[in-house]
Order: sequence, then structure tokens, then C-alpha cells
Amino acid sequence: MAAFDLALYQPDIAGNTGTILRMAACLGVGVHIVQPAGFDMSDRALRRAGMDYLEMAPLTRHVSWEAFEDWRIGAGRRLVLFTTKAERSYLAETFRRGDLLLFGRESAGVPDAVHAAADTRLTIPMPGGGRSLNLAVAAAFAAGEAMRQAGGG
Repeated sequence: MAAFDLALYQPDIAGNTGTILRMAACLGVGVHIVQPAGFDMSDRALRRAGMDYLEMAPLTRHVSWEAFEDWRIGAGRRLVLFTTKAERSYLAETFRRGDLLLFGRESAGVPDAVHAAADTRLTIPMPGGGRSLNLAVAAAFAAGEAMRQAGGG
């Protein structure tokens, strides 16, 4: 089983997704996209941000939240939601091999049903007072800590 995978819930911005796919290719982790995305997977911004790494990134697309959940439960994977609505810091979490690190839409996060399905909800502390981090930056924070703890690459 992989050290961890990244999952994006209906991402809005092709450039962020491309950057995450590039990072995932470099780290050797998978990316799951819960559709619909707010852009076409052939989008120029996705290709520009992902460069030639897109073909290297293990990418799985799920046609809906329900399809993703069916797959996840069948695979026995723990769902770790990163959200600004959580109180627990990701730095206080013990990551496990096989975790799925889920990030919501740039514009709206995730709906309540997704929050309820998560096994744990974590936040990235922002002592500077900002509202939220860029999606690709947040995914990099999470991937770094999960890799440090659970191994990988």
C-alpha cells in the first residue's frame, strides 16, 4: 500500500491541480480527483503547471463523491480531510500508511456530507491571520508531513 495518496474534491483551478500532479509525480504518490472538476483535464493551465510530469503522476478520476467513497471504503483507506473548519492541527496528527489526504474546492471547500465521511479533520495553522492557503501549497504542507511520518517515495 502507498505511504499516502492525495485526493482533490472537485478542484476549480487547473494550475493548482497541475502543480499537485507534478509534486505527486516527484514524490511517487497517487492523486485522486473527485469529479466534476471546474476545468477540462486537457486545460492549457493544467499542462503548463504540470509540465511533462503529468504522464508520470498516478492519477485516478472518480466520476462522483459516491463513486470515490465506494472505492475508498472497499480499499479500507482512512480519509484525512484538510479544512479551515477543523480545530486540530495537522502537526498533531499521526499519519498512517495508506492515508488519503483530501482537499476541497478552492472556491467552496467540501460539503457537510464530505466532512461527516472523513475519519479525521485537520487544519494547517496560520498564525499570520490569513483565511486560507493556496490549494497546492496546502497539499505540499500535508504531503511533506505525511511523507516524514509514513515514509514514501
